[in-house]
Amino acid sequence: MRGGFLGYLLNEARNTVVREIERELAPLGITNAQFRVVVGIAHDRARTLSEFARFLDMDTGAMKRLLDRVEEKGWIKRKRSPDDRRTLVLELTAEGQALYPKIMEGVTRVHQQMLEGLSPVEETQLQYFLQKITANAVP
Repeated sequence: MRGGFLGYLLNEARNTVVREIERELAPLGITNAQFRVVVGIAHDRARTLSEFARFLDMDTGAMKRLLDRVEEKGWIKRKRSPDDRRTLVLELTAEGQALYPKIMEGVTRVHQQMLEGLSPVEETQLQYFLQKITANAVP
């Protein structure tokens, strides 16, 4: 195979996971992009507009609009950074903190569904290979 359909297969797998997460989280009123903001804050992956734009690979204009929507839903708030008053830091609100475990339950169900039929060894191998592919892409 040596890469022949690798990009296609990775993209198809990603699209399937995103579609299933959207379906699973729909009753919570949250989209895949919005869930990634809540989880990104909860897991301390990003705290500012520019960090989120890099983390989610979005331009800052689109990222700002996404953050605005998540803030309008009451799940996040922006506060001035104590280190740099020009910077706004994102935090989960009490509503966002309460939503987080519900999101993770849904995402876990989707992940379990996607891994159905794989042995524990195969699951570990899959994660290893995906991490290795990602690491190979980083210069």
